[in-house]
Order: sequence, then C-alpha cells, then structure tokens
Amino acid sequence: MAGLLSALFALLAAVGNATGTVLQRVAAKTVPPGDAFSVRLVRHLVHSPAWLGGIAVIVGAAACQALALTLGSLSLVQPILVTELPFTLLIACAVSRRRLPAEGWAAAVMVAAGLGLALATAAPYGGHTEVSPGIWALTLIATGGAMALCVAAALPRPRGKARAALFSCASAIGYALTATLMKSATTTFDEHGGGAFLASWQTYGFVAAGACSLFLLANAMESGPLVASQPALTLGEALVSLALGILVYGERVRAGWWLIPEGVGAVLVTWGVLILPRVDTESPETAAT
Repeated sequence: MAGLLSALFALLAAVGNATGTVLQRVAAKTVPPGDAFSVRLVRHLVHSPAWLGGIAVIVGAAACQALALTLGSLSLVQPILVTELPFTLLIACAVSRRRLPAEGWAAAVMVAAGLGLALATAAPYGGHTEVSPGIWALTLIATGGAMALCVAAALPRPRGKARAALFSCASAIGYALTATLMKSATTTFDEHGGGAFLASWQTYGFVAAGACSLFLLANAMESGPLVASQPALTLGEALVSLALGILVYGERVRAGWWLIPEGVGAVLVTWGVLILPRVDTESPETAAT
C-alpha cells in the first residue's frame, strides 16, 4: 500500500512539475538576452505572473514529492518523474491551443509503457536511512563539481541548443541532489518530529539545492528550445537519482535475466523522451525562441 501511495504522489509531483515548466517557459520567452545568468534574470522573472504561478505549482509538486519519498525509495519515486515530459507536452499543447500529433501520442505511450516495464521488473528494494558523513561529503562534492562543470561549459556559449542542454544537465543533477537530501529530511521528520527536521542540515540543504536547480532551469529555458533542454533534464534527473539511491541509501534493483526487460523499458523511455520535445506544440512565432 505504501508503494502504491508513493507512486501516486510521485505522479502528482510530475504533473505539478510539468505545469510549472510550461509556465516558466512562457515567462522565460520575455527575458532580454543580456539578463541571462544574473540577478537581473531573477528580478525580471519575479515580476512575471506566469513565473510566480509556476513557482506556486512547483512548491505543491515538491510537497507531493516529499510525501512520495517518505513512503517509497528514491529508485522508485524519481524514475516516475520521467512522466513529467509527456505531461509537459500535453499541457503545452493546451496552452498553445494545438493538438498533440500522433507522433507525440505514440512517444508518450512509449514513455509510459517503458517506465511501467522497467519499474515492474526492476522492483527497487532494500536501502537504509543511516548515511555516514563520508558518503554525504562524497555526494555533495561529486554533484556540486558536476554542476559547476556544466555551468562553466555553458556560460561562454551563445544562446542555443548546446547552452540550454548544459544548463539543463546542471539543473538535473541539482534536482537529483535535492531529492536525495529531501528523502533524508522527510525521514527525520517522520521518525523524530518537526524539531529534528528543522535541526537537520539536510532540510536546509535540499531547499538550497532546489533553489539553485530552479535558477539553472530558468537559464536553460531562456537559453534555447524545449528540444534541447527537456530531454537532458528528464533523463539526467532520473539517472542521477538512481545512482544516488544506490550510493547514498544502498537501494537495489533486480539483476540477472531481469536486466533484459529492464533494458527494454529503459530504451523505450529514452526513445520516447528524445522524440517528445521535437513534437510541434507551439505556434511558429514562439517556437523559435
């Protein structure tokens, strides 16, 4: 029952994140090029009703994600968030008053079917809640270093697909770290109450990591089209989260011959994720930005 509820809250988080992404995309189109990766970007966005609405939805999605992580493992919850991409495209179609083409529906079905197959056969299990300071240090250094490298590679580049993809990769790593810290903090709240939750450094860590990831995602949206930013964000967050679930919490998935259907599911998800952003969901004048 806990696993089912965890999956349900993860799905609600995916819908919320998708709605927030579309609203952020709408707001990012109005940002002047010279305001990228600066305080001026934040100043511009906070005056945008679309961006503020996106933030409100994302906060609600984060609450659903926290509940999902409290009830289930990182290896179960984070892959479900891959469904954020199909939801993003469906909501983008509704906003732009365009129908999702048959190719888009086929790709969305591939993502859903692949994810269901991969999770059913992988059956994430095990894990622990006690994490040593050494593992936390290694996690923070590895993820922080990888994010810094992505940002350093993105900054010299002009606006375009490469810059958007690099900022999205940095954001994906940040969101995976956010989920990892959030799971620790919510477990502390569940086991020891609000006082211990507020005294835990992981609580403030996931808030800081989430804010940083949100800023990087805003830059990705401003830098280039959805076709460049969304696959890197969706797949990157799922893969890094899976790795962190194994490294930090000792979670496991089934091996042996189970790897065959798991691999088929992963291929279907990847294929669908790469196709979906290429589906035309925006009007010609806005799609070019």
